[in-house]
Amino acid sequence: MSGDAALSRYTLTHSEPVVPQWALEQVSLKQRLSAGAHEFVARYTGPDGTLTWRESWPGMDGSDDPYEAFQYLALFYALTGDESVYELARKMWESITWQWTQYGQIHREFDGYYDWMHHGEANLFHYFFGLTKPESLQDRTRADRFARMYTGEDPEAPNYDTETGIIRAPQSGSRGPRLQVTKEDLGTHRGVLDDYLAPFEDMKTSPFALGTCNWSDDAVFDEVVRLMNERTTRGDVPLNMNATGQMAHAYMYSGDESLKDWVTDYLLRWRTRAIENGGILPDNVGLSGKVGEYLDGKWWGGHYGWRWPHGFLTIIEPTINACSNAYLLTGDSSFLALAREQIDANYALGEDRDGMRFTPHKHFDAGWTDFRPITPFHSIHLWTKSLAKEDQDRVERSRGGFDWSHVSIAEKPFSAKHYNTNTTAWYEYITGNLPNYPLEILAANNRLIDQQLARMRSGDGDPLTWDTVEQINGYPDSLSMQVDGYAIHAWQEFCPVYFESLVQLQWGAPMHISHGGFQHATFRYYNSATQRPGLPDSVAALVTRISATDADVQLANTGDEEVTIIIQAGAFGEHLITGVGDNAEDSAPLAEPTPWLEISIPGNVTVSLRLTMDRYSRTPRYDTPWSARADWSPLISSRQ
Repeated sequence: MSGDAALSRYTLTHSEPVVPQWALEQVSLKQRLSAGAHEFVARYTGPDGTLTWRESWPGMDGSDDPYEAFQYLALFYALTGDESVYELARKMWESITWQWTQYGQIHREFDGYYDWMHHGEANLFHYFFGLTKPESLQDRTRADRFARMYTGEDPEAPNYDTETGIIRAPQSGSRGPRLQVTKEDLGTHRGVLDDYLAPFEDMKTSPFALGTCNWSDDAVFDEVVRLMNERTTRGDVPLNMNATGQMAHAYMYSGDESLKDWVTDYLLRWRTRAIENGGILPDNVGLSGKVGEYLDGKWWGGHYGWRWPHGFLTIIEPTINACSNAYLLTGDSSFLALAREQIDANYALGEDRDGMRFTPHKHFDAGWTDFRPITPFHSIHLWTKSLAKEDQDRVERSRGGFDWSHVSIAEKPFSAKHYNTNTTAWYEYITGNLPNYPLEILAANNRLIDQQLARMRSGDGDPLTWDTVEQINGYPDSLSMQVDGYAIHAWQEFCPVYFESLVQLQWGAPMHISHGGFQHATFRYYNSATQRPGLPDSVAALVTRISATDADVQLANTGDEEVTIIIQAGAFGEHLITGVGDNAEDSAPLAEPTPWLEISIPGNVTVSLRLTMDRYSRTPRYDTPWSARADWSPLISSRQ
């Protein structure tokens, strides 16, 4: 993979003196989001940025949730260069980190111990900062320090066994592996887990056949904690593959090859286990490196594994994240194999019912179960990385059962947590099947903001009422705020800063996988005048087609003055632009391939570009056209 590259300048030969409606809608939406960000922060924080909430918060659950609620402030800056929102993002990350340190769960600026579903969710905020001002000494030092907690180099956090190549526990963090959990650790989430399946099939206090497990019952809770400590709190689990994101993030700041090697080595160890298990990824590995070590030899039944609580979801998502990270860092598509194999294996285990494929999501002692209609969501994420026919075939074989063209945001009140709603409809658009999608998704995004602003401004949106609120603003399908554990999600339910439409349309990619997946892009943009990331206030972008060799994008300047922008190939500069043309039909080769193409756009015109690319041919990094890694200050080393 190549390294440094220079900025290339392109002069337009053709433009259209028209500003389309989608461009006007994008510019308006950016204005609404910026105003909503300021109102959101003002509603829920004091002058110092601390959240108006509880005096104490016991248990390990919850430190991820405030990060999730405010993380899009940083991503919005990467889209727009809105400096005021960047300042909000910095303020909120620091304040949340301080506040949850006082609560006792965050230690050394990282969660003391939790699983990598929740670490992954919390880390997105930190990952998004890499797309903002990568020269930040604070962010780079933190990224490196957090990564070392999982390389075996941090004596206070011995999470990784360098001899066996395993992360030593499902719960881990800045305090090291949590090899035994306590009732206090799990106490705040008991009410939530009452609706879940029992984690073990031989529980005496809660027969498995009941289908739910009443954690609120003290006897049941005692047995759950005891069995967890005997069977599922030690050793490695597939969910830990989300830790590859922490390594890749630090690598894109520093270029430290040992971090890249950690990602590829760890991924390949899991693939070897899957191959040895007949192609199915096992969900537990003991401290000795043996599969099923604490579960009587069973490859199923681990923490966040095939049996409990989510099954396939928490197997395939970290697998796709890890495979994508390895592919990003190396440019070698063979690292996508484990994700492809698990999707294929799950499909093969399925059965056809009334023209729809149903695949199993769980494995009990009796075998595969919990058959559900197949979804193309994970295959779409895989395809957007490779753009290979074989991965598009995986998407297409998932058709049936629901309308892929349906755009769904706030047609009726709904829970906004983990807002990532229209990946399938975007796929239909980007493959040429849904031409009206841009206007539909922008309108739907505005409806979502309407809903969230109404919630936030209602009496139920007052954080001082959350101990008494039963349903948010009277909406019947939103989360009850009275149940222990649910109130921790409140900020997500009131947040108005959601913009799936802008990411999909401007960057030409789906929203990230919410449990720790990077935000990928076909293109990103910089403002030449301000030397900030994002499009100028008056400019909108629409990626209309993507392929393995080229992509089409329209750029519309809704203002009267000429603006100059830079197009970056890939979210992390991992692609090289090899040719460009502005008739959206062909492109002429550039004299020198570049990740950055500068272009000036006159006022009140739209240009259509076709850019040919050599994808995943450049070492990914957080550098910008003006901020090179070689010029950054060295990391701060702690006194030993």
